[in-house]
Amino acid sequence: MGYHVIDPDDLDSLPDRPVDARSISDAAGLDNVGIRRYDAEPGEQLPLAYHVHGEQEEVFYVLEGTLHVETPEREFVVGRGEAFVADPGSPHRAHNPASADAPVSVLAVGAPAVDDVEPYDP
Repeated sequence: MGYHVIDPDDLDSLPDRPVDARSISDAAGLDNVGIRRYDAEPGEQLPLAYHVHGEQEEVFYVLEGTLHVETPEREFVVGRGEAFVADPGSPHRAHNPASADAPVSVLAVGAPAVDDVEPYDP
C-alpha cells in the first residue's frame, strides 16, 4: 500500500509550461492518471494551446477564479467549484482571458495518463 500527502505549493513548477503548473501525479509516482494544478494570470492559457486528445478524458476543476474554455461550438465560462469535462476527440483551449480581473487556479485531471495531445486549428 502507498499513501501520499502532497502540497502543490511545495512542488517545482514544470519548466515546459507557459503558466505555473505543478504535477501532483509526478510527485506521487502515479502511472494511470495525470493530476496538475495550474495557476494562470490574466492573459495566460493552460495547459497547452488549442488541442485535442485521442484517448484521454480531461477535467478542469476550478479552485479559484473563473476559467474560460474555447471549443469549436462556443466558449464556456467555468466558475469556482465547477468542473469542465472534455471527452476524447473534443478540441478545447483553457485560458484566463486578458480582460480577467484575477488569476485562476485549476486542478486538471487526465486519464489515462497518455501523451496523446494533438494541436487543433480552429
